[in-house]
Amino acid sequence: MSKKIATLITDLFEDVEFTEPAQAFKDAGHQVITIDIQAGKDITGKKGKAVKIDKGIGEVNPQDFDALLIPGGFSPDLLREDDRFGEFAKAFIQEGKPVFAICHGPQVLIDTDLLKGVDITGFKSIRNDLKNAGANYKDEEVVVSNNIVTSRFPDDIPAFNRESLKLLAE
Repeated sequence: MSKKIATLITDLFEDVEFTEPAQAFKDAGHQVITIDIQAGKDITGKKGKAVKIDKGIGEVNPQDFDALLIPGGFSPDLLREDDRFGEFAKAFIQEGKPVFAICHGPQVLIDTDLLKGVDITGFKSIRNDLKNAGANYKDEEVVVSNNIVTSRFPDDIPAFNRESLKLLAE
């Protein structure tokens, strides 16, 4: 069954941490919707990948989506400047919907205040931030904790995609 996946993303995202999962999801028949501050604008990844934003954060509702993707790079930290992104992510965790965050992506999840006791991974530089949020940080290629799938960096993308697609199939 085709699922609608919200993607929180802005400039300076890690290119392959968006393009590879998005392609895997599309290949499996799912729809990937990009969300930033404003719809219609073009954003650019750290390595130059251009992406058009489908929806602005002010015009989306978590109820309209089946899952959430948060690619890494500098994008998650930039998104955190607007509390609406953390609130949007919070709804997915509260409702038990699949959440996929790679590298620096879990930074947005910190703002949900729902990581206490959650097993999680992410890029090494945010491990203390995750621990301070109450999460159980694990240095593993992929960590699945309830409805949350996390990975550390681009080399982990095959495992990240595999586990994310498993949750989407449920």
